[in-house]
Amino acid sequence: MIRIELRPEIEARLTAEAQARGLEVSAYIESLLEEAVSARAVSVRRQPTPEEMRAFFEATDQFSDKIPPLPETITREWIYQDHD
Repeated sequence: MIRIELRPEIEARLTAEAQARGLEVSAYIESLLEEAVSARAVSVRRQPTPEEMRAFFEATDQFSDKIPPLPETITREWIYQDHD
């Protein structure tokens, strides 16, 4: 078990928030920590390797010769040219 000392104002705030939710303070703090750790795990992504980046760009480039050139001026008519 880990013990953490909190500043009195933080402890009071956590106690009030736990009581407002009908929870024990320890259960409330545990839920907050679980949310924080889960959110962090989702947001932390490893950097792709150079090989993965190369494969990504090669796949992206594979059909680039089929992309039509853009006109000098993009008009509404050009955007909707294939729509009725």
